[in-house]
Amino acid sequence: MRLPILDPKDLTDEQKPLYDDMRAGIKDHFKGFVNMRDDGALLGPWNPWVREPRFGKPVWELVKAIASNPLLPAPVREVAILVTGSHFRSGYELYAHVLVAEQRGLSDEKLATIVAGQRPVDLSRQEAVAYDVASALVSGGVLPELTWRSAVKEFGEHGAAELSYLVGVYCMVSVTLNTFDVPVPD
Repeated sequence: MRLPILDPKDLTDEQKPLYDDMRAGIKDHFKGFVNMRDDGALLGPWNPWVREPRFGKPVWELVKAIASNPLLPAPVREVAILVTGSHFRSGYELYAHVLVAEQRGLSDEKLATIVAGQRPVDLSRQEAVAYDVASALVSGGVLPELTWRSAVKEFGEHGAAELSYLVGVYCMVSVTLNTFDVPVPD
């Protein structure tokens, strides 16, 4: 780990409001995995973001926007997030979202296959579209037209756009976690 965990009692005046907002948002939207110490210190990507409010605040606003009132079904979102985390080999992201995906009904077999960087054969149609979109986007280049059309057919234009933004946000989350070598909690 490249950054020590920031103790809440050591927060600056600039960090404190961001910390308070993150803590509330974590409690509302990021449940089912360890993301905070008993003393309130933030773990995962939140620790690097709260340390650098100039960048962390706008990133957090984007994360909140993508987490609030999603159009996409929860299992679909988790498939896309796990494809992204797998591509970047982002340990904390995979740790957190495997737990969340299990709670949202994805089987261990599906999860193991996705985490291994492969496409499960038993994905639902919507999960398969999410997998294909996320896989194409993290591989680089323009999203293929047929893949885009499949996403629009399954999720509508706004849902397809949400899927793209979701993958983009989790690319940033993965890069943050990998930059600072954020560990998986014990």
